[in-house]
Amino acid sequence: MNKLKDRHSYKISIILILLLITFITFLFSISLGAVKISIPDIIKAIFIDKTGVERSIIWKVRIPRSFVAGAVGICLSLSGGILQGVMRNPLASPNTIGVSSGAGLGAIFMLVVFPNYDYLVTPIAFIFALLTTMIIYILSWKNGIKPLRLILAGIAVSSFIGAWINVILIFFPDRVQNALGFMVGSLASKTWNDFHALWPYAVFGLIITMLLSKKLNILMLGDEIATGLGLKIERVRKIFIALASLLAASSASNVGLLGFVGLIVPHIARLIIGSDFRYLFPASALLGASLVMFCDTIARIVMDPIEIPVGIVMSMLGAPFFIFLLRGGLKNRVKN
Repeated sequence: MNKLKDRHSYKISIILILLLITFITFLFSISLGAVKISIPDIIKAIFIDKTGVERSIIWKVRIPRSFVAGAVGICLSLSGGILQGVMRNPLASPNTIGVSSGAGLGAIFMLVVFPNYDYLVTPIAFIFALLTTMIIYILSWKNGIKPLRLILAGIAVSSFIGAWINVILIFFPDRVQNALGFMVGSLASKTWNDFHALWPYAVFGLIITMLLSKKLNILMLGDEIATGLGLKIERVRKIFIALASLLAASSASNVGLLGFVGLIVPHIARLIIGSDFRYLFPASALLGASLVMFCDTIARIVMDPIEIPVGIVMSMLGAPFFIFLLRGGLKNRVKN
């Protein structure tokens, strides 16, 4: 199986299959909901009958929401893949090492304290995410980065940030409603404006990760070998950390603190396509988009007509997988 994974044709085939799965998931997501619409009716509403109610439901509600879900999945899965590679830690993700917490603090600060400046949510969330990542990185550094120190530093910093989030919510109780959906991760009421605000980050992140994927492959060989091959490891680490922070911040500022995507998606992609980041990044992006769209669809229909936040469904799926990781089920997968 490992020899099969090394073949270029196999990897391309897997990526094409994942692309097909993503498209099917997209159709699934715009078909199901409070009003069920068949695939033929979807095609008719999009291309033929442009005045009916179904056209309005599909084009104004479901398609932009599904696009936002896909873009969020791309951003979080790429961010998780980057962090797992840079930190050489299978448990690294925007949530577990505190990047999302930092982005969350910045976003909640703007949403609650300065609600009239919501256009600054993404840049402020990015600044907070980057600062948080740098602090965790510095706290973890002692003759190199150790996975246990990194996780412990992330837990400590995330707890500290969580305390400040609670302080903000306590001091502004009349505005808590603004941050409620954000705290659990929600795609409710997402429109084309939300997608237009998010897609540049997803496209930018995918392009940059693909361009720099070879550098991350070299970095995975270890600091000494990477330095011997001429790689400026600290500069490359900082670039990747900044990129992971930007992707996590753009997602958090749009849908809130959606957990586990950045943790489990890179692992699943690594299991089916191997550890070469040239193929792992596009596979993770497609898997992430499919997973978030699928979970959002489940969140809309499982308790119909009541809609639950997608973050709850994601946590129900992600928590068992996280326990599996802690039990050693994927030990050293990042290194292999």
